[in-house]
Amino acid sequence: MILTVTLNTALDITYRVRSLRPHASHRVSEVTERPGGKGVNVARVLAALGHEVTVTGFTGGSTGRVVQELLASVPDVVDALVPITGATRRTIAVVDDRSGDTTQLNEPGPTVTPTEWSAFQEAYEDLLPSASAVALCGSLPPGVPVGAYAGLVRTARSAGIPVLLDTSGEPLRRGVAARPDIIKPNADELAELTGSHEPLRATQDARRRGARAVVTSLGAEGLLAASPEGRWRAAPPTLVRGNPTGAGDSAVAGLLSGLVEHLPWPDRLARATALSAATVQAPVAGEFDRGVYEEWLGRVTVTGEVSAA
Repeated sequence: MILTVTLNTALDITYRVRSLRPHASHRVSEVTERPGGKGVNVARVLAALGHEVTVTGFTGGSTGRVVQELLASVPDVVDALVPITGATRRTIAVVDDRSGDTTQLNEPGPTVTPTEWSAFQEAYEDLLPSASAVALCGSLPPGVPVGAYAGLVRTARSAGIPVLLDTSGEPLRRGVAARPDIIKPNADELAELTGSHEPLRATQDARRRGARAVVTSLGAEGLLAASPEGRWRAAPPTLVRGNPTGAGDSAVAGLLSGLVEHLPWPDRLARATALSAATVQAPVAGEFDRGVYEEWLGRVTVTGEVSAA
């Protein structure tokens, strides 16, 4: 199974309005609720691709109960969330039907106590022996040490489990030093990590800082990857408009599924790019339009070079 870690789980609420205007009242045409947080979104996409997935992280309060109830209905996803006293956060996405743009509001999350953090670490170590790969995803809730991901990376590597890290800021900087197998920042997160706004140079610098492979999201322009096996650029065949929420999580699912299936890097990147585009076409995060995915999988352009070593 693939293990996804979401320390800051969420109840994702999506509102659709005809046109979003500041300082105005709006009639909501549709409301959807989904179990959320980056790792949960990754898990749902992996399950849809046919992989067995276990989700861990924190859950608490009435919102947390709703998240677990919704998660129970997702096939091939096992709930291993650790209970805490604080209430799971909510995220609000407001989709403007006229423009296609999305406005996102993210709550900070509950405060995690030292005892709760210790309980999670024990649960994580117990889950690792059954895992073929680990994804560490998203922000850290208050109370969790800023070096938490670095410790979780080291624990997975000590167990011989490949690990992908998808976070930002100081947790990413410290996590990279623990030598994860893959990191997947977007261009802004990568620039913050390395100080370089030139993506190719920044990916190489991130590898020197400790990441074995770096896959950078370039938004609508696709993905850029640097690994010991080579460097590649994957681009979708055309610009896609829609709700971008969760597109990066679907890319992570594509990379992880390709890793455990032992696909070559160009095939992993094509899958990740097609899934990302198909998620933009879906109404909510953690889902993708299968028709768009299957159509675009063979149309993604992957160019690059293989390392001599």
